[in-house]
Amino acid sequence: MAQRAVLLVNLGSPDSTAVSDVRRYLREFLGDARVIDRPAQPFRWLLVNGIIIPSRASKSAHAYEQVWTEEGSPLVTISRSVQQKLTATLGAEAPVFLAMRYGTPSIAEVLALIVAAGINDLLLFPQYPHYAMSSWETVVVKVREEAARLAPGLKITTVQPFFADADYIAALHTSAAPYLAQPHDLVLFSYHGLPERHMRVADSSHAHCTLVPDCCTTCSPAHATCYKAQVLATTRAFTARAGLAPERFKLSFQSRLVGEPWLTPYTDHLLEQLPKAGVKRLLVMTPAFVADCLETLEEIAQEGKESFLKAGGESFQHIPCLNDQPAYISFLAARVRAWLTR
Repeated sequence: MAQRAVLLVNLGSPDSTAVSDVRRYLREFLGDARVIDRPAQPFRWLLVNGIIIPSRASKSAHAYEQVWTEEGSPLVTISRSVQQKLTATLGAEAPVFLAMRYGTPSIAEVLALIVAAGINDLLLFPQYPHYAMSSWETVVVKVREEAARLAPGLKITTVQPFFADADYIAALHTSAAPYLAQPHDLVLFSYHGLPERHMRVADSSHAHCTLVPDCCTTCSPAHATCYKAQVLATTRAFTARAGLAPERFKLSFQSRLVGEPWLTPYTDHLLEQLPKAGVKRLLVMTPAFVADCLETLEEIAQEGKESFLKAGGESFQHIPCLNDQPAYISFLAARVRAWLTR
């Protein structure tokens, strides 16, 4: 008889804001070949461990200090609350486990608990609405690698990216509606950035991305693994539901590294330019993240706000992520129950 369970996986965080813990976390995170995929080894190892981590560890530790709570990392704390609330919603239907791709609780240790509990049928639910090899794909690959090592017979069903799922868009709108009701000039959708090259790497046809005019809006099987096409789809679906006219919103990309072209326009550049263009009251949404984290709380709600106001803006509001709000728990539960009753 099938013993079923759900595994939620998110990015992860350092164990603390100590530089040593942040350095250890960055080594695991940036050492993932799906996060920084060039140059080839051993030069990538030298780049990460000899240049990036030494220059970033102290700065990142300081950034984490700005958002750390008494309970610890906001991302991990919120993810645990999601796990607990989904568990309460599902009751005896299926247990819910939580792991982090980097840091703790690790995928390996949580899978060991799942196997020890006698689970033989698992729903893997990556907490990423959009496909990217550096987020959704690396979670799926890691879970399957560890499962092959620990429990080769474990059946795994993976929830696909839900970027345009009507229920997900509805949850986003429910979450954002109170903020959209406030006076504002513009809504900025800030998504996590990626190197432009990753779009071409993810295109298995090697004949669509950046080669076809308007490739992101021209229907293609390549969109199944195209991050940019998917964030555009999320934005179209949300703005249609919210009734936002084209002149009332913009889209941008944040959190880039130097060294090669990344998706544009850049969020930090827009935040400095918008006040000069007459945008004084700004709402910012970050739909690539389902839980508030360093990139939303420090980079947007703190640094982004400061930049916008310094450039002449008058009001700035970061709309919180879905987090553990009832609308998101209901969305997760509906997807789980669809799997349980298939």
